[in-house]
Amino acid sequence: MAIQKSSGHTPTERYLSHLCDRTFLGLWSYANPFKGDGKEPCDLIAVFENHVFLFFDRESRKFDRVNADVRLTWERWKKEAITKQIRTAAGAKRYVLNNRDQIFLDADISVRLPIQIPAGELHVHKIVVAHGAKEACEEFSANNVYGSLGISYEARLSEHSHPFIVSLDKSDPVHVLDSHNLDLILGELDTFYDFMRYLVEKERAISRHDCLTYCGEEDLLAHYFLNYDADSNSYAIGTKEEGYNRIMIGEGEWRDFVETGPYQRRKAENEISYTWDRLLQRTGRNALNGTLGGDGGIFHGNSAVYEMAKEPRMARRALSEMMANSIRNFPDDAKGIVRNLSFLASFFPESGYVFLQLYHDNPGDYDTEYRPLRRTILEFACGAAKLKVPHLKKVIGIAIDAPKYFRTNSEDFILLDCENWSDEDQAYYEEANKELRFFQTDALKQYRKRITEFPKAHRPKQPPKPGRNLRCPCGSGKKYKHCHGRAI
Repeated sequence: MAIQKSSGHTPTERYLSHLCDRTFLGLWSYANPFKGDGKEPCDLIAVFENHVFLFFDRESRKFDRVNADVRLTWERWKKEAITKQIRTAAGAKRYVLNNRDQIFLDADISVRLPIQIPAGELHVHKIVVAHGAKEACEEFSANNVYGSLGISYEARLSEHSHPFIVSLDKSDPVHVLDSHNLDLILGELDTFYDFMRYLVEKERAISRHDCLTYCGEEDLLAHYFLNYDADSNSYAIGTKEEGYNRIMIGEGEWRDFVETGPYQRRKAENEISYTWDRLLQRTGRNALNGTLGGDGGIFHGNSAVYEMAKEPRMARRALSEMMANSIRNFPDDAKGIVRNLSFLASFFPESGYVFLQLYHDNPGDYDTEYRPLRRTILEFACGAAKLKVPHLKKVIGIAIDAPKYFRTNSEDFILLDCENWSDEDQAYYEEANKELRFFQTDALKQYRKRITEFPKAHRPKQPPKPGRNLRCPCGSGKKYKHCHGRAI
């Protein structure tokens, strides 16, 4: 059955919906949901694992008035665009926690939210997006780089309000974004994992310190990326050292950060990672359109696509690169039935991927003969991966037709859950692999590659020192000291 999603009612809501579809993928974010009473709890809800993201989008045009009193207009704008939304967000959070199965996609409450909100502990993140103050903010201060709102989380809110600085209660934090940094934050943190880790760390920093203040959300993000904690292998906000109770992030941190080589290399090298996203988005659209085959349980958190969507951007980059290399290395002279199988490591140590390319010069009927054969081969390949890497608890299989030979393609996905791997499972896949010999051939090649979020600059290879008994790197085959090592 097809699922009709709202794309938002206003231009800003539609843009928010577009950004969230990119970050959380279309399967896990829904604009304009409804409560059991037919009212909207928020403007957009996104659900993944035990995290719920509630977005509240509001635009106020009070600053459009010419020659208006800035301080008075600021108070009115803030009340409409932020303060009212914070109260709404508190009620929406309570509703979600108490009515997890009572969220719908239509006002008639006939179509439930297709993503099931899990039982147990739930982390609800409230995000208010306020539009309409950017230009006024830039005009108010020449030092404001982007027209972003300043934010301060405090235990006791000040009675005195300063224009374009929002004081927020640290006891139940709400994340406030604006017209500039909404796109930036959801663009830089455009996977569930990356966005979730940032909000969780930010909320941890808010609770740890008496006050967290920053001049713009983008400046806090720059601080986050530059503050890597090797002990926890993650980014941090603030410091672990005792004796500090206030954190202040200054203006211009993001402006300076985006000019650095590491940031620019990260952006360039991440381009290939969107191959992974396109694969997931295409499958998600098929699921929403009701044209996806199989029994993958895609809406209920028990599917290959769900596991794939967990990967952070850095891992998607590496996975996409390995898939591209496998496609390039597929034989150029394929005849009969040719398979190419790659094992790809996940960001999560107990998961792994099998990437299967298949060529068949006499496949029979594509849907009734060939694809069932491809799915069977993929299942046994996943089982062989578990035999080869025993600690795996989940093996995700991806199968396609070898792109070197096919202009169009299809994908098959399999999730092999090895959490309760039995002796019978072991014997079954061992017997099947005696003939298939997946991961057992003499042609098996293993590669190890270390990846980092912010790649280092590539250094040109230096030629061997003169006199060394090595082959010259020019490709002549001569020893270095007899080729370019000699004085000319």
